[in-house]
Amino acid sequence: MDHSVEILAIEDVTHNVRRYRFEKPAGYSFKPGQATDVSLDEEGWRGKKHPFTFTALTDDQQLEFTIKSYFNTGGDGVTEHLYGYTPGRRLIIRDVWGTITYRGPGVFIAGGAGVTPFIAILRDLHHRRKLAGHALVVSNRTGAGGALGVAYVARSTPDGHTLLFVPALAYSVLPLMQSNVGYTDKSFAPICQTFENQMALIVKPDSPFKTARDIAEAARARPDGRAAARRASGRCTIHRAQPRAGRPGVDAARSGD
Repeated sequence: MDHSVEILAIEDVTHNVRRYRFEKPAGYSFKPGQATDVSLDEEGWRGKKHPFTFTALTDDQQLEFTIKSYFNTGGDGVTEHLYGYTPGRRLIIRDVWGTITYRGPGVFIAGGAGVTPFIAILRDLHHRRKLAGHALVVSNRTGAGGALGVAYVARSTPDGHTLLFVPALAYSVLPLMQSNVGYTDKSFAPICQTFENQMALIVKPDSPFKTARDIAEAARARPDGRAAARRASGRCTIHRAQPRAGRPGVDAARSGD
């Protein structure tokens, strides 16, 4: 079910992170660590869903998100557009989902936006005076497609307490692309795999391209006349596409990030 809710207060946490407090629909409930899909309640944005985790206490009279905004998206990014909001604007929230919930005392490891479920969980434990025996370990080292954070861990003392949680790309692909990243795949002892990435090749509904072969053949026919959108250099999408560049009639070029 969709709920249109009014933003009641906005507070700066850092230069690009804000805390948004907003109305709580009657009967709406969640467990600490859970999230919902959110849209901006304005023309052109209602269909763009973005997941955010609740960071308020479950018995608060208002709901709350703590959101990092990403800029330089050309105005198309939800969090960039949200950063321009003021109290009185509205959001659309939906049913609660998520399986990251409290399962007992221990050490929680998080980084980036992945810390938000633990904000809610630890706030709830503190509110119930049960915070003792818990620890949250957070270290954000951003930049260079993840290479800075990976290199930091590679240089750390191998004491069994410094762990790296990272997509396979930064661990396995970047050292092959650049010889000066400060580590190789032999710098770490893998523990386990936690997720898989799914990738898709997307075109407009009225595109003449129906298969990947169609695109490859069109690229060979016009090596300088095809454009593609992708994320930053070093991302999986780049390396799936670029092997085609060495084939006859196909050229792949990247613009600066």
